Amino acid sequence: MCGIFAYLNYGVPRSRKFILDTLVNGLQRLEYRGYDSAGVAFDSNEQFNETEGKTTSIVKNKGKVKCLSDKILEDTKCFDQEFSYHLGISHTRWATHGEPSPTNAHPHRSDETNEFVVVHNGIITNYKDIKQLLAKKGYMTESDTDTEVIVKLLKLIYDRDQQSGNEKKLSFPELVEQVILQLEGAFALVFKSSHFPNQCVATRRGSPLLVGVKSDKPITIDQIPVLVSQKSTEMSKDERPTLEFDSQSTNFCTADGNGMEYFFASDASAIIEHTKRVIFLEDGDVALVRDGNLQIAGMNDSTPLTRDVQHLQLEIQQIMKGNYSTFMQKEIMEQPESIYNTMRGRVNFEENRVILGGLVSHMDYIKRCRRLIFIACGTSYHSAVATRQLLEELTELPVMVELASDFLDRQTPIFRDDVCFFISQSGETADTLMALRYCKSRGALLVGITNTVGSSISRETMCGVHINAGPEIGVASTKAYTSQFLSLVMFGVMMAEDRISKQDRVNEIITCLKTFPEKISEVLKLDKEIHEIALKIHNQKSLLMMGRGYQFATCLEGALKVKEITYMHSEGILAGELKHGPLALVDKDMPVLMIALRDKTYDKCMNACQQVLARQGQPIVICTKGDEETKKIADYSLEIPQVPDCLSGVLTVIPLQLLSFHLAVLRGYDVDFPRNLAKSVTVE
Repeated sequence: MCGIFAYLNYGVPRSRKFILDTLVNGLQRLEYRGYDSAGVAFDSNEQFNETEGKTTSIVKNKGKVKCLSDKILEDTKCFDQEFSYHLGISHTRWATHGEPSPTNAHPHRSDETNEFVVVHNGIITNYKDIKQLLAKKGYMTESDTDTEVIVKLLKLIYDRDQQSGNEKKLSFPELVEQVILQLEGAFALVFKSSHFPNQCVATRRGSPLLVGVKSDKPITIDQIPVLVSQKSTEMSKDERPTLEFDSQSTNFCTADGNGMEYFFASDASAIIEHTKRVIFLEDGDVALVRDGNLQIAGMNDSTPLTRDVQHLQLEIQQIMKGNYSTFMQKEIMEQPESIYNTMRGRVNFEENRVILGGLVSHMDYIKRCRRLIFIACGTSYHSAVATRQLLEELTELPVMVELASDFLDRQTPIFRDDVCFFISQSGETADTLMALRYCKSRGALLVGITNTVGSSISRETMCGVHINAGPEIGVASTKAYTSQFLSLVMFGVMMAEDRISKQDRVNEIITCLKTFPEKISEVLKLDKEIHEIALKIHNQKSLLMMGRGYQFATCLEGALKVKEITYMHSEGILAGELKHGPLALVDKDMPVLMIALRDKTYDKCMNACQQVLARQGQPIVICTKGDEETKKIADYSLEIPQVPDCLSGVLTVIPLQLLSFHLAVLRGYDVDFPRNLAKSVTVE
């Protein structure tokens, strides 16, 4: 949810136009995360004035980033003014507290003169208590948000410090530290202040934040030492914990007087066009840029004492639409390539083996475990449901599949000999992360399956699999689902490599994987037929999807896609449950999509299809290629290639992705930005 982007230039002269264009462009790269308003804060003047500071201008607007860009053009002057040192912060907001409006949009300010401003991703759970405290002290809020109390509290602490008799005043990061010690919940924060010109303070707890670094000279540092906050247990009761940024060991400049540019963002897609050198902040980190140097202090004892300066492999072309009208369409069509990338270097077709490098050192432990538990939300949950049957077959272990939010609500018993898998495209899903920490506290082995290198889940798990699907911009997940699906299949094959009784099944799967991308390409050629089906049903109010066995998860995922981007009611139904209630929904006006492949569930699926026909339903059937008998009973039919039943779910979900896409376009909706939804759900 939401998106943070900040840009600081030090010793690199930039015009106001360049700075604002950079901020707006960064927000546009983050649009896919979901939002309803946007805003920027930037310097009004070049020089620091002792009485006025370095004044800050704020421009905010409801709607798309384009609306913000238009408002900037209206409200801002002197675009040619040049700044040798400047910090601008920007934000796209997805409403949680307070409706979408310019007042509720970020950045939020401390007072009418914008002494302090902040952008925030996450949610502050104790904001009401802080708001009451602020009101008693005379600091009134102007918005309905939880975020505004952060910057108002910062102003309160600053005013108290200035009025105190202390000779040594609190620094900018020390002020921020005093604030975040009072906050409960999840947050990524970037602060700007007219009292501390050209300084940027950023911190995170539970929400992602990374720093991109660009220099006009080569960056040779691979790690940054982390300064540790003074422990409250080592101080007298009158002292306060402080963050010391005096050590030169964290000097990030490669040479004195070196021009530096810093980019703070919620994810790498906003940074990649500027630099590939990034630092992922950990929970409890407070980062300070001052005099062109980046320094990091840690408030969490459990994190490493260094932060790696990583090199991104992402290319700007990967996050562009190319010749496609939407990101979702592009990502659906990329699935032959994304599936190939998921397998690349992992499936040895000559030896009929699968090697997942991130799991190799833990496989003996996993094979001896009590049970396998897969924990996820939404689409990622469906990928686990889709492969549970195969994993049970190949591992002969109990396999549990849990929705993260329900898993936490139940306080599910977890044991030391459990292996818990956490599946998330972004690696930042809040409920899944909380479930991870719950399982970690109980001693289970933690395995991550994510699409994002450097994400919280990839860092906090003990081992895992990067699905290598490439960046997924569309809010409705498509290629990440099929790559998660395949990653779990490969894990099952790896678990069965030393089981003689399973070798026929393993060989069948690996043999199919040789030509699997080609089979996906064959399914994608059904696009025109799927568009014709969408033309027939796009005015309907509801769509039922039914299947059995391996296809039940496909129906759940297909129905979710329809709901996400078409706002049409859709339900994924286990065909065996049709008579236990859902059959009451079927009539001549109800389109019913049935997945009836030639596997062991075929006869039972056809029985359900006959029940639909008897109620004058409109069956749309996905069947095995060449199955003329099944095609005869359907109003519309889509044929997919014959593959092993455990892999068919990848092929059957693609027509449902395309159907949801065409339905949304025909109904006039923005496919990439469905209402009320966000790409990365970083709050509960």
